[in-house]
Formats: sequence, structure tokens, C-alpha cells
Amino acid sequence: MAGVTASVTPGLTAGRGQALAVRAWAAAFAGLARWHRYSVTGLDTLLGDEPFLVVGYHGRPIAHDLIMLQEAIHARRGYRPHAIVHRTLYTHPVSGPLFQGLGMLPGDGPELDAAVARGEHIIVTPGGTREGLRSARHRHRVAWGRRTGYVRLALRLGLRVVPVATYGTDHTFIGLNDGDRWGRRLRLPPGVPAWLGVGAVGVWPLAVPFPARFHQRIGAPIDLHAHGHLAHDDRAGHQAAHGRIVAAVQALLTPPGAPR
Repeated sequence: MAGVTASVTPGLTAGRGQALAVRAWAAAFAGLARWHRYSVTGLDTLLGDEPFLVVGYHGRPIAHDLIMLQEAIHARRGYRPHAIVHRTLYTHPVSGPLFQGLGMLPGDGPELDAAVARGEHIIVTPGGTREGLRSARHRHRVAWGRRTGYVRLALRLGLRVVPVATYGTDHTFIGLNDGDRWGRRLRLPPGVPAWLGVGAVGVWPLAVPFPARFHQRIGAPIDLHAHGHLAHDDRAGHQAAHGRIVAAVQALLTPPGAPR
């Protein structure tokens, strides 16, 4: 894994424990890829030298399919596209070494700029847990609201946006409630959901997911300046770009073989 080091956990980041944890992670998701009969179309888009901001739909309950995509690219390019995690998790003595070893990055900072300079992709899921921890009534529907932070990030980094979505991820667990709404009702810390999801045996996070087939589609790159120069402070332009990207991701969620 190229170039990611920790600021507060020296001695742990390059240790044997970290290497074992990364290998265990890769083995676990290789097993999940077989369990879900994971397939991907359009992967060649992400195998060239141009870095992209990969913007994905967040399936239930975590973005398993995007981790599978990271592993697929790692097998071919030798690095994992960089997901963004909270800095606390990135620097924590327990979680930090694993996340650093996997190439995850702590938000919009110098580590992100360095990754892009190396020609490496960045992955974000604008829907987050609000999208991923919904009830089973809400499936295959992009739910990003009016969030445009990823558009501003792509503009700052000078990246084109690649939409990604996987049909099948919403069938891994049966969501019984809206996790974000229940988190607020229970007065949990901001952003902490309270979600109940039923899997093949038991409830999440202890249950095995249902063996839904994952079919991942990678769309064509979207140039944010295709309709004219988009300025960093153009909020209306950001919303227009956001609308085009959401529509592209939604189209990719169409069930395989179904009319679009």
C-alpha cells in the first residue's frame, strides 16, 4: 500500500499485526464476493492512470460492494482506492493500523491530495448511513438529499466523477426501521444510527447476510465542467451537477435485464 502513514500510531502502522489484519480483511471480503456471486461491468474505466472521484450508492448495511471493488482494483493496480473515514478512527490505536493499511484516509487533507497526485482514486458514498440503514420499504432508490460536498471535493481536486451502483446490496438484510430517525428519537450522538436489520441467521451485525447476487455497474466519467465552467462557489451549479450524478447512479441501480 503506497504512502499512507499515521500521525499518532508510529510503530503500529507497518507492523506484523497490521499486515495480518489487512490479509484477514481481504480474505473475508473475497469470501463475501463468492457468497454474493459478485460481478462487475465497466471496471476498465478505473484501471487507467487518471484518478477519479468514485461516487457510490450505499447498500445495506455497509458498502460491501465498494470494498469488493477496492479489492478488485488492488489485485490489478496494486493499491486500494481510498475511502474517507473519520480522523478519530484513522488514528485510534485499535482501528487506525487496519484502516491505514487499507489505504483509507482521514478526510479532506494533505493525505488526500497526495493520493490524487499519485493517480489514485477516491471513493465516497454521499448517502452514508442514512441511505444504508433504511427500512426494507426503501430499496434501489438513491437518497442523497441536497448533499453537494462531494461535488465541491471533486472540483477542488480537479477530478472527474465516476458513478457506481450495485443491484442486490439492498437484499442482504431486511431493514425493520429507519436507523437515522431512530437514532435521533433515542437521542444518540449526532450521526449515530439505531438500526435493526435481519439477516439469514439472526440480526445485524451478528447475522450472516442473505446470499443476494451482487451485480455492480461502473458508469462513464462525468465532467463537472461539461456544461460550462463550474465555480467552487456556484451553489446552483453544484445542485445541477448533483442532479445529473444522482440520475446516473439511479440508472445504474436498474435491475439487470430490466428496461431503463
